Amino acid sequence: MRVTTINVNGIRAAMRKGMAEWLVESNPDVLLMQEVRAPEELVEKLLPGDWNVIQEGSRIKGRAGVAVAVRPHLDVTAARIGLPDDTDVDSGRWVEADVTVGQTTVTFISAYLHSGTATDPEKMAAKYRHLDMVTARLGEIDGEKLMAGDFNIVRGPRDIKNFKPNHNKTSGVLDEEMAYLEDWFSRYADVHRHLVGDVQGPYTWWSQRGKAFDNDAGWRIDYQMATPRFAERAHEAHVGRASDYASRWSDHAPLTIDYDIAGF
Repeated sequence: MRVTTINVNGIRAAMRKGMAEWLVESNPDVLLMQEVRAPEELVEKLLPGDWNVIQEGSRIKGRAGVAVAVRPHLDVTAARIGLPDDTDVDSGRWVEADVTVGQTTVTFISAYLHSGTATDPEKMAAKYRHLDMVTARLGEIDGEKLMAGDFNIVRGPRDIKNFKPNHNKTSGVLDEEMAYLEDWFSRYADVHRHLVGDVQGPYTWWSQRGKAFDNDAGWRIDYQMATPRFAERAHEAHVGRASDYASRWSDHAPLTIDYDIAGF
């Protein structure tokens, strides 16, 4: 079973730049997308092939938007949109789909967490409020689950090229933010890190400015976080980094992980 998460940075632009061809070649069974920024009926039309799409759009036009797209050979038994008590700035950031995987139901979550701004206390307060809602919701979902998406936070020095200049100065590299991830990963597996081991990166996002992509000055902020039993089924991870800057169809690269679901 192939699961891919990708911040598409606007699905209409991504499709024009080559996402459709990548999707046909990669052929995931479950596709979790963030920053979709398009109506649900359009998303389903843009995706090549047959998909069951569950989406939450943002109430702020042109912002956020998340989706879970599932191939028709997998049975989606239920879906839930959004987080309880969200505000406009929190909308378009959370969608759940219960999918039958083997003999088990797995809840797939596409999440787009706030980026925040370290110099703006109001934006950071909104980010921490959102992270608290995520923590609470994770505790409410029973059974096997996989939360994937753009978390907008690194775990530590292995996850960002320039850790020291950004540590406790830039949003996404603040100790208070990273503490949320460590709390979550005390109960769930960081599947990508588990598979690649104690190495630098692999990064999944590069700034559009300067030579960040060319110099591989990236951040690992896209994750697949799973319950331990499901994570044990993971056997291969791949970051679809473009061959060069001109070939990119998003500022993120897709993170794909293959799971062996035989007998699950």
